[in-house]
Amino acid sequence: MKEKVVLAYSGGLDTSVIIPWLKENYDYEVIAVCINVGQDAELVGLEERALSMGVSKVYVENVKDEFMKDYVFPMIQSGAIYESKYYLGTSIARAIIAKTLVNVALKEDATAICHGCTGKGNDQIRFELGIAALAPHLKNVACLFL
Repeated sequence: MKEKVVLAYSGGLDTSVIIPWLKENYDYEVIAVCINVGQDAELVGLEERALSMGVSKVYVENVKDEFMKDYVFPMIQSGAIYESKYYLGTSIARAIIAKTLVNVALKEDATAICHGCTGKGNDQIRFELGIAALAPHLKNVACLFL
């Protein structure tokens, strides 16, 4: 039986082309997980695209209500404003994305979680520390897109 990897899937080019790469290089069964924190328009065609790239299953997890209630409102209340210019909405979303990826990985009995991120940002740290805190037994497969 193949090991399973849960892929943080956005539906874009990077996370689409990584699907066959994960299958060819790691011999993983790939399960795509898109976490909807409010990007509804970007979800059109996402499931079909993932399946056409070879995933065995697609989850589209709607966490908008939880994201607002448990992450965004506390962030606003705390005054977490970057350089007095804007709220840290994108970075705070990484925590709920990591949590949701772990939940799906545990449900699917996966052995790894794969995320794509730019080598330039802090997303790799946010994802990997979040995943490690919640499920230290899961492997992290980081696919850095430079």
